[in-house]
Amino acid sequence: MVLTGAAAIVVALAAPAAAHVTVEPSSAPKGSDAVLAFVVPTESDSATTVQVQVQFPTDHPIAEALVEPVAGWTATVTQFTVTTPIQTDDGPVTSAVKNVTWKATGKGIAVGDFQEFRVSVGLPDDADSLAFPTVQTYSDNSTVAWTDVAPAGGPEPDHPQPLLTLTAASDSGSTSGSTGAVKKSDVDTAKTLGIVGVVVGALGLLAGAGGIVLGRRRGSGAAATDSSAV
Repeated sequence: MVLTGAAAIVVALAAPAAAHVTVEPSSAPKGSDAVLAFVVPTESDSATTVQVQVQFPTDHPIAEALVEPVAGWTATVTQFTVTTPIQTDDGPVTSAVKNVTWKATGKGIAVGDFQEFRVSVGLPDDADSLAFPTVQTYSDNSTVAWTDVAPAGGPEPDHPQPLLTLTAASDSGSTSGSTGAVKKSDVDTAKTLGIVGVVVGALGLLAGAGGIVLGRRRGSGAAATDSSAV
Protein backbone atom coordinates (compact mmCIF):
# COMPACT_ATOMS: atom_id res chain seq x y z
CA MET A 1 0.00 0.00 0.00
CA VAL A 2 2.87 2.38 0.77
CA LEU A 3 4.50 1.73 -2.59
CA THR A 4 1.20 2.21 -4.40
CA GLY A 5 0.61 5.53 -2.68
CA ALA A 6 4.13 6.74 -3.43
CA ALA A 7 3.78 5.72 -7.05
CA ALA A 8 0.52 7.63 -7.29
CA ILE A 9 2.18 10.75 -5.89
CA VAL A 10 5.04 10.47 -8.40
CA VAL A 11 2.58 10.10 -11.29
CA ALA A 12 0.58 13.08 -10.08
CA LEU A 13 3.70 15.25 -9.85
CA ALA A 14 4.90 14.12 -13.27
CA ALA A 15 1.58 14.82 -15.00
CA PRO A 16 1.81 18.04 -17.04
CA ALA A 17 -0.53 20.89 -16.24
CA ALA A 18 -3.37 21.47 -18.68
CA ALA A 19 -2.41 23.93 -21.40
CA HIS A 20 -4.75 26.72 -22.43
CA VAL A 21 -4.96 29.20 -25.27
CA THR A 22 -3.54 32.40 -23.79
CA VAL A 23 -2.53 35.91 -24.82
CA GLU A 24 0.95 37.23 -24.08
CA PRO A 25 1.79 39.55 -22.52
CA SER A 26 -1.03 39.18 -20.00
CA SER A 27 -1.13 42.95 -19.39
CA ALA A 28 -0.39 46.18 -21.26
CA PRO A 29 -0.87 49.94 -20.70
CA LYS A 30 -4.15 51.52 -21.74
CA GLY A 31 -4.01 53.38 -25.05
CA SER A 32 -0.62 51.91 -25.98
CA ASP A 33 0.57 50.18 -29.13
CA ALA A 34 1.23 46.53 -28.37
CA VAL A 35 2.17 43.26 -30.04
CA LEU A 36 -0.10 40.49 -28.76
CA ALA A 37 0.82 36.83 -29.15
CA PHE A 38 -1.94 34.23 -28.99
CA VAL A 39 -0.34 31.01 -27.78
CA VAL A 40 -2.18 27.94 -29.06
CA PRO A 41 -1.25 24.40 -27.90
CA THR A 42 -2.50 21.18 -29.49
CA GLU A 43 -4.05 19.17 -26.67
CA SER A 44 -5.54 16.42 -28.83
CA ASP A 45 -3.83 13.02 -28.70
CA SER A 46 -4.47 12.26 -32.37
CA ALA A 47 -5.41 15.40 -34.32
CA THR A 48 -3.51 18.55 -35.29
CA THR A 49 -4.69 22.14 -34.99
CA VAL A 50 -5.65 23.43 -38.44
CA GLN A 51 -7.55 26.64 -37.66
CA VAL A 52 -7.59 29.31 -34.96
CA GLN A 53 -10.16 32.12 -34.88
CA VAL A 54 -9.74 34.89 -32.33
CA GLN A 55 -12.72 37.14 -31.62
CA PHE A 56 -11.86 40.77 -30.83
CA PRO A 57 -13.82 42.88 -28.32
CA THR A 58 -16.78 44.78 -29.74
CA ASP A 59 -17.60 46.82 -26.63
CA HIS A 60 -14.11 48.37 -26.69
CA PRO A 61 -13.25 48.00 -30.38
CA ILE A 62 -9.76 47.88 -31.85
CA ALA A 63 -9.46 49.76 -35.14
CA GLU A 64 -6.75 47.68 -36.82
CA ALA A 65 -4.74 44.49 -36.41
CA LEU A 66 -1.50 44.03 -38.34
CA VAL A 67 -0.79 40.31 -38.59
CA GLU A 68 2.71 38.86 -38.44
CA PRO A 69 3.15 36.21 -41.17
CA VAL A 70 3.45 32.62 -39.94
CA ALA A 71 5.00 29.98 -42.18
CA GLY A 72 2.42 27.36 -43.15
CA TRP A 73 -0.55 29.56 -42.25
CA THR A 74 -2.78 32.18 -43.86
CA ALA A 75 -4.47 34.95 -41.91
CA THR A 76 -7.71 36.82 -42.57
CA VAL A 77 -8.81 39.94 -40.69
CA THR A 78 -12.57 40.59 -40.64
CA GLN A 79 -13.86 44.08 -39.90
CA PHE A 80 -17.24 45.41 -38.72
CA THR A 81 -18.80 48.88 -38.67
CA VAL A 82 -18.86 50.72 -35.35
CA THR A 83 -21.56 53.17 -34.31
CA THR A 84 -19.14 55.54 -32.60
CA PRO A 85 -16.01 56.44 -34.60
CA ILE A 86 -12.70 55.35 -33.12
CA GLN A 87 -10.13 58.11 -32.67
CA THR A 88 -6.75 57.10 -34.10
CA ASP A 89 -3.50 58.89 -34.99
CA ASP A 90 -4.79 59.06 -38.57
CA GLY A 91 -8.13 60.51 -37.53
CA PRO A 92 -11.53 58.93 -36.74
CA VAL A 93 -12.38 55.56 -38.30
CA THR A 94 -15.73 53.77 -38.46
CA SER A 95 -14.56 50.16 -38.70
CA ALA A 96 -12.93 47.81 -36.22
CA VAL A 97 -11.56 44.28 -36.05
CA LYS A 98 -14.23 41.61 -35.58
CA ASN A 99 -11.93 38.60 -35.66
CA VAL A 100 -8.69 37.21 -37.05
CA THR A 101 -8.67 33.71 -38.52
CA TRP A 102 -5.52 31.67 -39.11
CA LYS A 103 -5.77 28.59 -41.36
CA ALA A 104 -3.06 25.99 -41.83
CA THR A 105 -1.89 25.36 -45.38
CA GLY A 106 -0.21 22.11 -44.29
CA LYS A 107 -0.56 19.77 -41.32
CA GLY A 108 -0.94 22.54 -38.74
CA ILE A 109 0.20 22.37 -35.12
CA ALA A 110 1.36 18.85 -34.31
CA VAL A 111 0.31 16.86 -31.25
CA GLY A 112 2.19 18.13 -28.20
CA ASP A 113 3.35 21.32 -29.96
CA PHE A 114 2.19 24.93 -29.83
CA GLN A 115 2.24 27.96 -32.10
CA GLU A 116 2.26 31.70 -31.45
CA PHE A 117 0.14 34.00 -33.62
CA ARG A 118 1.12 37.67 -33.32
CA VAL A 119 -0.79 40.86 -34.10
CA SER A 120 0.15 44.50 -33.68
CA VAL A 121 -2.72 46.60 -32.32
CA GLY A 122 -3.55 49.94 -30.76
CA LEU A 123 -5.27 49.31 -27.43
CA PRO A 124 -8.26 51.33 -26.19
CA ASP A 125 -7.87 53.63 -23.21
CA ASP A 126 -11.39 53.20 -21.79
CA ALA A 127 -11.28 49.60 -20.54
CA ASP A 128 -9.69 47.67 -17.67
CA SER A 129 -9.45 44.37 -19.55
CA LEU A 130 -10.09 42.87 -22.97
CA ALA A 131 -11.36 39.36 -23.68
CA PHE A 132 -10.44 37.44 -26.84
CA PRO A 133 -12.72 34.38 -27.13
CA THR A 134 -11.01 31.82 -29.36
CA VAL A 135 -12.23 28.79 -31.29
CA GLN A 136 -9.66 26.09 -32.07
CA THR A 137 -10.38 23.62 -34.88
CA TYR A 138 -8.66 20.23 -35.22
CA SER A 139 -7.93 18.12 -38.28
CA ASP A 140 -10.70 15.66 -37.27
CA ASN A 141 -13.21 18.58 -37.49
CA SER A 142 -13.64 18.77 -33.72
CA THR A 143 -13.51 22.22 -32.09
CA VAL A 144 -12.65 23.64 -28.70
CA ALA A 145 -14.20 26.96 -27.71
CA TRP A 146 -11.97 28.93 -25.38
CA THR A 147 -14.84 31.19 -24.33
CA ASP A 148 -15.50 30.48 -20.64
CA VAL A 149 -15.60 33.51 -18.35
CA ALA A 150 -13.71 33.05 -15.10
CA PRO A 151 -15.88 34.03 -12.13
CA ALA A 152 -14.45 36.64 -9.77
CA GLY A 153 -12.70 34.82 -6.96
CA GLY A 154 -13.86 31.46 -8.29
CA PRO A 155 -12.01 28.50 -9.79
CA GLU A 156 -10.64 28.69 -13.30
CA PRO A 157 -13.02 27.20 -15.88
CA ASP A 158 -12.03 24.34 -18.18
CA HIS A 159 -11.71 26.54 -21.27
CA PRO A 160 -11.04 30.12 -20.15
CA GLN A 161 -11.05 32.85 -22.75
CA PRO A 162 -7.73 34.67 -23.28
CA LEU A 163 -7.80 37.83 -21.19
CA LEU A 164 -5.61 40.93 -21.44
CA THR A 165 -5.45 43.21 -18.40
CA LEU A 166 -5.07 46.92 -19.16
CA THR A 167 -2.98 48.90 -16.71
CA ALA A 168 -2.69 52.63 -16.09
CA ALA A 169 -1.33 54.50 -19.09
CA SER A 170 2.44 55.06 -19.13
CA ASP A 171 4.07 58.48 -18.89
CA SER A 172 3.45 60.23 -22.23
CA GLY A 173 7.13 61.18 -22.31
CA SER A 174 8.39 57.61 -22.07
CA THR A 175 9.17 54.91 -24.56
CA SER A 176 8.49 51.25 -23.80
CA GLY A 177 11.10 48.63 -24.55
CA SER A 178 11.85 45.00 -23.79
CA THR A 179 13.92 46.00 -20.77
CA GLY A 180 11.48 48.57 -19.36
CA ALA A 181 10.45 52.18 -19.81
CA VAL A 182 12.92 55.01 -20.37
CA LYS A 183 11.73 58.50 -19.45
CA LYS A 184 12.27 61.35 -21.85
CA SER A 185 13.86 63.38 -19.04
CA ASP A 186 16.48 60.66 -18.62
CA VAL A 187 17.24 60.77 -22.33
CA ASP A 188 17.58 64.59 -22.23
CA THR A 189 19.89 64.35 -19.19
CA ALA A 190 22.06 61.80 -20.94
CA LYS A 191 22.29 64.04 -24.00
CA THR A 192 23.28 67.03 -21.83
CA LEU A 193 25.96 65.03 -20.03
CA GLY A 194 27.27 63.84 -23.37
CA ILE A 195 27.56 67.40 -24.68
CA VAL A 196 29.32 68.52 -21.49
CA GLY A 197 31.73 65.62 -21.86
CA VAL A 198 32.56 66.65 -25.42
CA VAL A 199 33.15 70.27 -24.39
CA VAL A 200 35.37 69.25 -21.47
CA GLY A 201 37.30 66.91 -23.73
CA ALA A 202 37.80 69.69 -26.29
CA LEU A 203 39.05 72.09 -23.59
CA GLY A 204 41.46 69.41 -22.41
CA LEU A 205 42.85 69.04 -25.91
CA LEU A 206 43.27 72.81 -26.25
CA ALA A 207 45.05 72.98 -22.89
CA GLY A 208 47.33 70.16 -23.90
CA ALA A 209 48.12 71.84 -27.21
CA GLY A 210 48.88 75.12 -25.38
CA GLY A 211 51.25 73.32 -23.05
CA ILE A 212 53.13 71.83 -25.95
CA VAL A 213 53.49 75.23 -27.64
CA LEU A 214 54.75 76.86 -24.44
CA GLY A 215 57.17 73.99 -23.94
CA ARG A 216 58.60 74.48 -27.41
CA ARG A 217 58.96 78.25 -26.90
CA ARG A 218 60.77 77.75 -23.63
CA GLY A 219 63.03 75.17 -25.25
CA SER A 220 63.86 77.61 -28.04
CA GLY A 221 64.64 80.39 -25.54
CA ALA A 222 66.97 78.16 -23.56
CA ALA A 223 68.78 77.13 -26.72
CA ALA A 224 69.29 80.79 -27.71
CA THR A 225 70.73 81.61 -24.29
CA ASP A 226 73.17 78.75 -24.43
CA SER A 227 74.28 79.86 -27.91
CA SER A 228 74.93 83.43 -26.84
CA ALA A 229 76.94 82.20 -23.88
CA VAL A 230 79.22 80.33 -26.25
